[in-house]
Amino acid sequence: MRILLVAMANSIHTARWVGQIANEGWDLHLFPSTDTWIDVHPDMRNVTLHHTGFRNPPRTQNAVRFRGVSFAGRAKDMWRRRVLKEEGTEHQANRLARLVDRLSPDIVHSLEIQHAGYLSLEARRRLGGSFPPWIVTNWGSDIYLYGRLAEHAPRIREVLSSCDYYSCECLRDVALAKSFGFGGMVFPVFPNTGGFDMKEIASLRQHGPSSARRAIMLKGYQHWGGRALTGLRALERCADRLAGYEVWIYSATPDVAVAAELFANSTGIPVTLIPKDTPHAEILSRHGRARISIGLSISDAISTSLLEAMVMGSLPIQSWTACADEWIVDGKSGLLVPPDDPEAVEAALRRALSDDELVDKAAEINLRTAAERLDRERIRRMAAGFYTQVAAGTGCSG
Repeated sequence: MRILLVAMANSIHTARWVGQIANEGWDLHLFPSTDTWIDVHPDMRNVTLHHTGFRNPPRTQNAVRFRGVSFAGRAKDMWRRRVLKEEGTEHQANRLARLVDRLSPDIVHSLEIQHAGYLSLEARRRLGGSFPPWIVTNWGSDIYLYGRLAEHAPRIREVLSSCDYYSCECLRDVALAKSFGFGGMVFPVFPNTGGFDMKEIASLRQHGPSSARRAIMLKGYQHWGGRALTGLRALERCADRLAGYEVWIYSATPDVAVAAELFANSTGIPVTLIPKDTPHAEILSRHGRARISIGLSISDAISTSLLEAMVMGSLPIQSWTACADEWIVDGKSGLLVPPDDPEAVEAALRRALSDDELVDKAAEINLRTAAERLDRERIRRMAAGFYTQVAAGTGCSG
């Protein structure tokens, strides 16, 4: 079976998805959805990358086969953009359409909507009725946030009314997709980034009750969606309860790094900024030594950091704008808060810092949930099932 994925080549989410199907014996191809200088994520493997950017692929990427744009093609692109001021998306869509025509994939799968979905739609227009069965996977805020914006709503509607299959991480987003005109088959709902090896990560958890831990994890995104500064402000407001604790911040954006240093200076509470190239096992280990893990954003699907906290026994304090309520029960296995209200986050923190029973019982509940719903092999089989189900419906062989 030949599958053409349209996705961000430099994304860990893309690499993890590809990793779930990399050993199925299928012919996997990847067309980058972002028209820019391309870094291929180092975890990418067993795929042929048809890149449209200008950066040469790293020579260490032996697991990725590269089919690049010629030097003449790159020069022509640069001339069109800089001299003629032409839109690069047009050429990217033309390239994708030509690739679909040349490869004749059994399935086209767009991972994410605002780049991959829009681009695939443009390629489909160019090919008319000869486009292969098309899967669209919703990432994070693709519909929940962008569907409320006038610039994006009609384009999302066109993508969803044109594709044949749909997948997402939240039941919330199934209903949203149908409201935007999707009428095809919906695949089972599960995290796009895959599951966890529950036996392997058990060794990364601190022994003893979670309430004995004396660290707090904070997701450090502060941008259009992330609200790490709200979390830092809430921590500062309850500094009187943080003696003996330290704060660990990962994925910190520059303004969060500055605010974290000021927070440490004003409160005396130790803060560690975890480097961005830190291995995933170390991030999990930190969650496994934290009493509380905070993740705040104005929009998300199922936050990976929430799932990491759950499997590692750290009490999640999560913004209610993600679909965390499909995984935890507020006040029982986690605490749900508004993303922009430091007083509400402070109240949740004070409860999490004082209620040992809540922290320990939540850890037990979340570990049971993880064992039932987040087993890596179970989710891998479900991901592979997307393609075998489409293949069975079209008559192509695996």
